[in-house]
Amino acid sequence: MRDEPSEAATREAKAAAGEGPVVVSIHVAKARRLPMRAVAAVRAEAGRGLVGDRYHGSRVRNLTVQSLEVLEQAARLHDRAIDPGKTRRNITLSAGRLERKPGHRFRIGEVELEVVRDAAPCKLLDDALGRDVRLALARRAGIVCRILNDGELRVGDRAEL
Repeated sequence: MRDEPSEAATREAKAAAGEGPVVVSIHVAKARRLPMRAVAAVRAEAGRGLVGDRYHGSRVRNLTVQSLEVLEQAARLHDRAIDPGKTRRNITLSAGRLERKPGHRFRIGEVELEVVRDAAPCKLLDDALGRDVRLALARRAGIVCRILNDGELRVGDRAEL
């Protein structure tokens, strides 16, 4: 019987084949302390954010992006699974290292984004995911981005990092 490749190995093979990372989940919350809810698609408005999300209207923090591959590394450090929906990030990509340098531009689907800063893990993560998860997510919690053009973001969209 042949061993099946791991999810991570499959993602790496797809990235090497030029397929690149894809959006695996999108989460929004209507207010800061409310739970995040998964959506299949969301409208992104330039300079404003994701329609229906708590940060819609913020001039700087339009949306957050994280990598599932990096979350899996943090989960190994934390010694427990980390649900992408509980990290309080909006977009989860299947793989890839996210450029953290402010000003770096990249695209997800039809939407161009600009990195503003690292997304520091917040105290709510310990409440949702268990004690000390913030330590495992330090420098792995994703990035805060500004939206540069209007468009629709959908699960399955390709990212050009």
